[in-house]
Amino acid sequence: MALYAYKAMNPGGRLVQGQIEALNLVDLEMRLKRMELDLINGSPARHSLASGLGRMPVRERSLFCFHLEQLTRAGVPLIEALIDLRDSTDHPRMRAVIANLVESIEGGRSLSQALSEQGNVFDPVFCSLVRAGETSGNLPDVLRELNEALKREDELSSYVKKLTIYPGFVLSVTLLAVFVSMVYVVPELAKLFRSTGVALPLQTRLLMGTSRIVSNWWPLILATLASLVVILASLIRTRPDAARRWDAFKLGLPIVGNVYRKIILSRFANLFAMMYASGISIIDTIRVAQDVVGNRVLRDALERVEQLIAEGQNVTMAFAATGIFPPLVVRMLRVGEHTGSLDQALRNVSYFYERDVRESIANLQAMLEPLLILLLGGLMMWVALSVLGPIYDVITKMKF
Repeated sequence: MALYAYKAMNPGGRLVQGQIEALNLVDLEMRLKRMELDLINGSPARHSLASGLGRMPVRERSLFCFHLEQLTRAGVPLIEALIDLRDSTDHPRMRAVIANLVESIEGGRSLSQALSEQGNVFDPVFCSLVRAGETSGNLPDVLRELNEALKREDELSSYVKKLTIYPGFVLSVTLLAVFVSMVYVVPELAKLFRSTGVALPLQTRLLMGTSRIVSNWWPLILATLASLVVILASLIRTRPDAARRWDAFKLGLPIVGNVYRKIILSRFANLFAMMYASGISIIDTIRVAQDVVGNRVLRDALERVEQLIAEGQNVTMAFAATGIFPPLVVRMLRVGEHTGSLDQALRNVSYFYERDVRESIANLQAMLEPLLILLLGGLMMWVALSVLGPIYDVITKMKF
């Protein structure tokens, strides 16, 4: 099926736009009729469903799980629950996804099979947990767990954004101010200094030399930096060894790398706990988690864990043998194995790391603000001293 962009009219006379999969325009009109929409016009979309819908916000998936859990727990049939969600959601991409789910389930597929067909919107862990909920008859409980997990993921993402937005904004403004000074202000001052014949101190000569380089070569400098970024991104995307080195570099960064490691371990522990509690075997849990941890170093470690468990080692020894997982994780796994509550032990690990991430990010924010102020102040002081020193010398030598 192809992806069609459409314009339609809802029962209230309001214009609705969106995208949905269909075989052709006739099939598109019939699908919109089931959604109580009257087709105005439609055409094949330029972007595929996977690329267009793969960027579904975490909050939309969380709301999907919450509403579907409430409806199914109340005894509403699955098809009717999905139709209600489709008609009530305001997000056009999520409406298209739910419409496709309805079509797939009406065609005889299960909910987990229909979810797995939706490109990159729902990851393998999500689909595996829904499949386990369908098999065990505990779908509402699984949807509730998924909703909680997605809310925690959204919360962690917001903490990371808070950590990066302020330094990024300050550094961008600083670099812009320095660039304008180097290109427009310093060259004019350099003409003044040369006309007076005053002996310039070292820091002023360095400033003028830097300004000359930036003024004459800034297009080449920007093009070189952009090319390096594009080449690096291409290598990371196409070369597994380069991607692995990049992930290892991020884990090894001072201060920030430690927070990044805790975020990954918290996500992994939470996913492991949910899948294990849903009745999925440890081997299958580890195999599915490899695709969603988001770091190739940890993925390699999980592949090693899977191999060791398949060879007969227990879970604790397999995780300890990789040397990647910290003692806390290994210790909690040992306690969980001995007490028969491995899922609860992993939930404790996830809770500990989530709290630690919040505290670490709060501490980093408190540290970054004075550090950025010192950096900005030092840079501005260097420029000011380099400029004001020669100006003062010129003024003192003038005769009135």
